[in-house]
Amino acid sequence: MKPINEVKLTFLSRSANEGFARTAAACFAAQLDPTLDEVNDVKTAVSEAVTNCIVHAYPDKLGTVAMRLRLFEDNTLEIQVRDTGIGISDVEKARKPLYTTGGDDRSGMGFTIMESFMDTLKVKSTEGKGTTVTMRRRISRRLGA
Repeated sequence: MKPINEVKLTFLSRSANEGFARTAAACFAAQLDPTLDEVNDVKTAVSEAVTNCIVHAYPDKLGTVAMRLRLFEDNTLEIQVRDTGIGISDVEKARKPLYTTGGDDRSGMGFTIMESFMDTLKVKSTEGKGTTVTMRRRISRRLGA
């Protein structure tokens, strides 16, 4: 299915840019007239995906994070967050709740949270080349809209 609208953003893996990514995703999703709960779910999932890039992909240096947002005719929002960092050696293990490589201050719930707030979550990663997280969420059509 071909998207009806799309935007691509690239930004440095600075903590300050996590808020920018959340807001950009929420503004883009606004075209679908989401409920406040739907917007908050999208923002939370984006926050987790971008934070994973900042904390795990580039633990000792700055890198870039690319975010692609797409809208489809069936009211689906697709969000792809990609880094070119260190990658994940075992994606299946990394997706398990409470697993983290980020130290004691990390909860290990990032992928679990993304999965719970979105309809689908796909994670592709290659060690030394980076990780791509693709999330989809269908936004409810409101009565009378």
